[in-house]
Amino acid sequence: MFRITQYMKTLHAPTPLGPSIKPPGPVVIWNLIRRCNLTCKHCYSISADVDFKGELSTNEVYTVMDDLKEFKVPVLILSGGEPLLRPDIWDISKRAKDMGFYVGLSTNGTLIDESNIEKIVAAKYDYIGVSIDGIEATHDEFRQRKGAFKESMHGIKLCQERGIKVGLRFTLTQDNAHELPLILDLMDEYDLDKFYLSHLNYAGRGKRNRKRDVFHQMTRDALDMIFERSWNELKQGIEREYVTGNNDADGPYLLQWAEKNVPEEVEALRQRLENWGGNSSGVNISNIDNLGNVHPDTFWWDYNLGNVREKKFSEIWANPEDELMKGFRMSPRPVKGRCGACQYLKICGGNTRVRAYSLTDDPWAEDPACYLSNAEIGVETEEEDRMPLPSHEVRTEHVAAVEKPQQFINAVNL
Repeated sequence: MFRITQYMKTLHAPTPLGPSIKPPGPVVIWNLIRRCNLTCKHCYSISADVDFKGELSTNEVYTVMDDLKEFKVPVLILSGGEPLLRPDIWDISKRAKDMGFYVGLSTNGTLIDESNIEKIVAAKYDYIGVSIDGIEATHDEFRQRKGAFKESMHGIKLCQERGIKVGLRFTLTQDNAHELPLILDLMDEYDLDKFYLSHLNYAGRGKRNRKRDVFHQMTRDALDMIFERSWNELKQGIEREYVTGNNDADGPYLLQWAEKNVPEEVEALRQRLENWGGNSSGVNISNIDNLGNVHPDTFWWDYNLGNVREKKFSEIWANPEDELMKGFRMSPRPVKGRCGACQYLKICGGNTRVRAYSLTDDPWAEDPACYLSNAEIGVETEEEDRMPLPSHEVRTEHVAAVEKPQQFINAVNL
């Protein structure tokens, strides 16, 4: 996760540069259940509205939680499928909070209503992230359910009214990039705390729909918009949190933004970004799926490190023999192509490895979704030599639906 606002604040109100601080253990994103009431086009877990056999029992979840706490895991993100479909979600959430974890809930929001909002309040989640992928019709098409947008926004409003920290999660694709300005406007309308932009990753249905991934220029336009919004809000005294995920080129891109806008703080920002180090799959981010399999992150479901029924998470995570995990933990990572030659490798860490693996079967090949040019990253080869993104079928029917900035019109019509 790339915390845009955190770095913007250091540009707006500089503070002394501190040492690099590493978390005591990895954040665990835990897919407690695979069942979901929606069938989203970009779902990495390929969920469905059916019960999946073999999922961890309540007692098994508790046993794993005890080990995670002993292993100094600081954060649990409870996810799915749709975690609110799990009957014991309230008991699991309460136990996690009582144990001292920071507990987040990742939900589609459609099941948050008057019947359970008091249970959600009582669970004392530190944060609830609700996935919204467009304005009404676009969102409903993504979620493949009519009315999903209204249901999710109603759930968000209920959380907001009760003082729960809640934010939007938005997966950027060709089909919805033109609606990003309207999505950001929802942040003002609902006075929300956090906005998370997720770049499309090639896993699950996201892999199946990767032809809908955005062009490089459209990605840059989206980041420009978020950078400017975050910067302008900070200047107005608004400290809303903007973060991105699944494309660590966002770090170098922010550095380039600072070179143009706050040049006197560039070197301090560069050091902060190098302290961050970019992609942390297999290091500071981990995943446990509904069957208890452990993965380097949520998009590596095709790669199992072990199962918590057979071995403790702490033992699985610390295994020094796994070749992929060895590579994740090397500094620098053994990345190839333009990633290996990039001047920003210390900042982005080689970006998202699962995209390279999905397209080439080599986890260390260059990431084709890096949207920086060869010239920008200091690589002296022709742009045509880059690994191509999957072919795109550009659709323009959404363009006329809303009034939008000209750069989005231009990007869609490339």
